[in-house]
Amino acid sequence: GQDRPEGRPLWLGSVKSNIGHTQSAAGVAGVIKMVMAMRHGRLPETLYVDEPSPHVEWSAGDVRLLTEPVAWSGEERPRRAGVSSFGVSGTNAHVILEEAPAVEPASEPTVAVSGPVPWLVSGRGDAGLRGQAARLAEFVQGRDQDVDVAGVAAAL
Repeated sequence: GQDRPEGRPLWLGSVKSNIGHTQSAAGVAGVIKMVMAMRHGRLPETLYVDEPSPHVEWSAGDVRLLTEPVAWSGEERPRRAGVSSFGVSGTNAHVILEEAPAVEPASEPTVAVSGPVPWLVSGRGDAGLRGQAARLAEFVQGRDQDVDVAGVAAAL
């Protein structure tokens, strides 16, 4: 937390207070928590913290406990988070996560289609396959002119 820009502390939280001790899944739980925080633009609070530990030198840098939810803007730069997991066996792991850049969804297929395209259908056994084909036929019926044949093929 040293040399932090003014008003941008290093936020410290724990997944254990939110969902309990997850044993060997603690690292994965921490990654999921931070991915969801990035998705929602909000750092979740760490629960059941009455006061910071006296065993940490809190005044040496700008590190703060997440005692309440904090809005997490990703407008100026990508959001980044460090997730640490400390195993009882002495195994320690640390990963840095960074949000992916925003991508505009493709509105049309990237390949021009001319001619027939396959509509692939799968199902477990004959009855399942026939059921899926019937659902597809029901979807298309009455929409002959409105169906994007290449789009349905890509989705299937």
